Amino acid sequence: MKRSATVAILLASGVLAACSTQQPLSKPLDYKSDAPKTSNSLEVPPDLTTPQVQNKYNLPGGATAANVDAGEPTVGSPVAINQLDNIKMERAGTQRWLLVGNKKAAELWPVLKAFWQENGFVIKSEDPSLGIIETDWAENRAKLPNDGLRKLLETVGLGSVYSTGERDKFRIRLENTPQGTEVYFSHRGMEEVYADNSKTNTVWQPRATDPNLEAELLGRFMMRLGMNEDKARDQVKQTLAKPAKPQDPIVDGQLQLSDGFDRSWRRVGLALDRVGLVVTDRDRSQGLYYVKPAKSDTDSTDGSGGFWSSLAFWKSKDGQALKPSEPEYRIKLLEQNGTTTTLQIQDKQGKPLSDDFVKAALGKLQTELQ
Repeated sequence: MKRSATVAILLASGVLAACSTQQPLSKPLDYKSDAPKTSNSLEVPPDLTTPQVQNKYNLPGGATAANVDAGEPTVGSPVAINQLDNIKMERAGTQRWLLVGNKKAAELWPVLKAFWQENGFVIKSEDPSLGIIETDWAENRAKLPNDGLRKLLETVGLGSVYSTGERDKFRIRLENTPQGTEVYFSHRGMEEVYADNSKTNTVWQPRATDPNLEAELLGRFMMRLGMNEDKARDQVKQTLAKPAKPQDPIVDGQLQLSDGFDRSWRRVGLALDRVGLVVTDRDRSQGLYYVKPAKSDTDSTDGSGGFWSSLAFWKSKDGQALKPSEPEYRIKLLEQNGTTTTLQIQDKQGKPLSDDFVKAALGKLQTELQ
């Protein structure tokens, strides 16, 4: 590169670095997905408590796939911007979620998808019948140094030379309740580390869940629904200020939760997302979550490994082996006296699992329930 061209780039980077865009709330976020953006089919989930399959593909308020994907409000939409004023952020330990009053999951679905796409994520999978959306891995490029020079290089196709060595993905879950819809964002992270002391090869490994990042994005979603920034920031700060709860004990192969059933159900649902278990079905009336490990936690080809793939002793108490590629479990919640709830892990038929497996799995859930 000629000297004059180098000077021009450095001068331009200085000008760009001096410019700043006001960021809502507190964390600077600028996500870019590793996966190419594709056209996602829009499906609005049926009411999750009383499914109506014949209305599965009807968008509320005459919306079209084009204007919903673009994040544009639609005429007559039940979730029109600046019309939703009954939103509250709630917390249990390090877990947070939104309660959107008097709105069904089907009404929030198109706005929720548009929100994640606007924030640089690609939708990897979705299950409208369960109210679950999962994003692909994305990098928060706001963490990169020399931002002005980086952006300039990106314009000429050289932005890939910069990388944070971290990736994030999110699982989003909607659940209808008599008070409205509960919205959960669960974070999972990976980081690139050296494979050995020679520092010639790197591997990706899981990193800790970031509850504050979950809260940040929940706050931004409140703003997407029409809440002003000051009010959203106040709600986030209020939930960040509370100390974590004491750890729930494990007694006789069961996790003893110090909450009644309703609150325990919410806490466990979010914890399952965080530890890499995919909810394939649920029955709240029976206190049951049906789960299986996420693909990235059982498929070693992506190099991620994961907690569940490390449990090579997947066997029930009767000695029957469970296929490592297709393990399925039931999470059973049982309220005891109105103030406490027990959590059990069973195989998909409801039979006990090996003591070693239960001890390790309950320990993992115990950590995420704080």
